[in-house]
Amino acid sequence: MIGADGSQLGIMSVEEALASAENEGLDLVEVAPTARPPVVRIMDYGKFKYEQARKAREARKKQHHIQIKEVKFRPGIEPHDFEFKVRHARRFLEEGNKVKATMMFRGRQMAHPELGREVLTRVAQSLEDVGRVESEPMMEARTMTMILGPRK
Repeated sequence: MIGADGSQLGIMSVEEALASAENEGLDLVEVAPTARPPVVRIMDYGKFKYEQARKAREARKKQHHIQIKEVKFRPGIEPHDFEFKVRHARRFLEEGNKVKATMMFRGRQMAHPELGREVLTRVAQSLEDVGRVESEPMMEARTMTMILGPRK
């Protein structure tokens, strides 16, 4: 049995432990039920649960949730548009998010998927200082996608 101040009170019967907890006006909480003999502690259980919840809430606040941001391209993209979209992707990667670069094909553009692959390769080369390729360009129906992750 462990006291409210953290001191070892030794091995005692359940009745004695409950009586000493009631004398102090606190709860008797089993902290290690698998130990032989089981370890119990005298504490204010409501306050303990509140403190745990508060710590968990603080830990959640400090976490950064990684999102996947999407940037869409076309096979015949103009240089200025390309730079503009790459700048957005760079900002997303610097914020710690992943970027999904999507190449969209229309009509006869489907006959030349290598043009789209070249654009996505240029994207990866322009962003290699802040991101790394997590999945190579893959064709799915009329789109080709590539995922970039932030460099640690």
